[in-house]
Amino acid sequence: QVQLVESGGGLVQAGDSLRLSCADSGHTFTSYAVGWFRQAPGKERDFVAAISRIGNVVKYVDSVKGRFFISRDNAKNTVSLQMNSLKPEDTAVYYCAATRPSGVFATPYIRDDYTSWGRGTQVTVSS
Repeated sequence: QVQLVESGGGLVQAGDSLRLSCADSGHTFTSYAVGWFRQAPGKERDFVAAISRIGNVVKYVDSVKGRFFISRDNAKNTVSLQMNSLKPEDTAVYYCAATRPSGVFATPYIRDDYTSWGRGTQVTVSS
């Protein structure tokens, strides 16, 4: 079971950038697809982005395409989410999650497909 820790959240203005990181405690990270989800107050935890086990496939929700970029460094057991041109509607707690998919190209986007979760990091974008 991986143990995930998010970092990099904060308070920024609209149009600014943030880079979130998700670090694992040292397991075989290449066995896991990793996703980012976010949860705004009073709303469901929604999919944002996912990256396959070896980083060859990525997937994004439409609302962040062209602004957010997910990447991974398996040598360092980290996955990053670069967030550019932030908008107030991006305000949420951001969670990273991991799962062991059946294939190297899998980029799960269903919350219940993930088996391990971090505790989240707050991102607040002011207008």
